[in-house]
Amino acid sequence: MQILLVEDDQSLAAGISKALRNEGFVANHVSDGQSALHVVETEPPDIVVLDLGLPDMDGLDVLKRIRGHGSAIPVLILTARSSIDARVSGLDLGADDYLPKPFETPELIARLRVIERRLSTSQDSRISVGNISLDTLSLQVYRDDELVDLPRREYAVLKSLMENTGKVRTREQLETKLYAWGEEVSSNAIEVHVHHLRKKLGNDLIKTVRGVGYTIRKP
Repeated sequence: MQILLVEDDQSLAAGISKALRNEGFVANHVSDGQSALHVVETEPPDIVVLDLGLPDMDGLDVLKRIRGHGSAIPVLILTARSSIDARVSGLDLGADDYLPKPFETPELIARLRVIERRLSTSQDSRISVGNISLDTLSLQVYRDDELVDLPRREYAVLKSLMENTGKVRTREQLETKLYAWGEEVSSNAIEVHVHHLRKKLGNDLIKTVRGVGYTIRKP
């Protein structure tokens, strides 16, 4: 799950980004509204975490333009504006959630998890395909009810494929779920992760669609 953090406080942004990465999210950061709009238009993230007090434009105007372009990307507002009017304005303009500053990081993570489940094809925190189950709350994977230890990126690949069971995910789509801007990505990174997943979960779970990508077929 790729998060775009729009926050001009560099130290706060660094702390939030680190916390998001620790929870398995891919976090990219910009510090002004124009940059945020450019990213949304060219490399749409899964969720936008938007501060309202930006240096170049009001965050509500950023939200208004995102929605004005027809984008349904979920937006969670972070702001020091705690008045009811400010909250109502954000929600009326199409924000999906509102978290006033100061806030506790676990609450931010919990709210993002709620939005993440809403985006998923599964309405439950546990996604199951055959004998494989993945729990998006505990970030754990089970094979025949036995816990399987997966590194963060293997988990992210599996989660993306299981959430889109029956659909083909390209290598590029999977890479966006694993790597933030500036991270070095080897040409065969996805192939390596899929190879390791097959060794741990069985060769029949993930199918290769030659020349396109990978899929998990519906049982």
